[in-house]
Amino acid sequence: MTTSDMDNLDTSSEADDWRTGDDVTVAEDPAARVDHIVKIYGSGDTEVVALDDVSVGFEKGRMTAIMGPSGSGKSTLLHCLAGLDTVTSGRVKIGDADLSELSDKELTVLRRDRVGFVFQSFNLVPTLTAERNITLQRRLGRHGVDTDWFDKVVDILEIRDRLDHRPSELSGGQQQRVAVARALINKPEIIIADEPTGNLDHNSGREVLEFLRRAVEEYRQTVVIVTHDAAAASYADRVVFLADGQLVGEINNPTTAAIFSRIQELEAQYARA
Repeated sequence: MTTSDMDNLDTSSEADDWRTGDDVTVAEDPAARVDHIVKIYGSGDTEVVALDDVSVGFEKGRMTAIMGPSGSGKSTLLHCLAGLDTVTSGRVKIGDADLSELSDKELTVLRRDRVGFVFQSFNLVPTLTAERNITLQRRLGRHGVDTDWFDKVVDILEIRDRLDHRPSELSGGQQQRVAVARALINKPEIIIADEPTGNLDHNSGREVLEFLRRAVEEYRQTVVIVTHDAAAASYADRVVFLADGQLVGEINNPTTAAIFSRIQELEAQYARA
């Protein structure tokens, strides 16, 4: 967190609706959920338990941030939720689809058609224009492009004058806007964003977060992000905290100050462990 962020912290505790791991909100009709998932890497002396019996749901039409100290398992949870990694045990569901029951082909189709991805490194195809990057998934799935929705997304993200540019001709902020447009174009059940502001300057990062927030509020989009930045996480409706591979709590209606305080507490606690 920068000095300017610290200066702007809201130190009130009114919004610090902290719940411990056992009392974390259970979504009645989640867009996605994980049930008792365990993820183990390696075996024997090299075994690492990245996720240890984690259960959490992600409500439709809300934005959830996943946070935790380094090595807490937050990125692993996001990758398992997105079907980019498999779990050792437990279940992962997106809507009514149990990812463990899908074939590789079915999982590929689900990720393409029902999940939107926003990565820290943008992951744009360098030889394609912004417009073709945005519509790539639709074309790969042999789906037509909803031109009205395309126009709306492009105008919301203010990238119409960059549609014929390739990624190398765009700033980092513009590339991430294109990535957000690509994630939105399918009207996915859930958008999964891994450190979406990690490679951006402060203003560009704020703009991307505002666009994601607008997608939630105006279009009932479900968004799950992993971030290490308390200010970025404060855009969410809810922050879920992991530590040592376990779910340890959540804050609803978070403030930057409340999030930062919890992260400090967790880092201190697990540094002593």
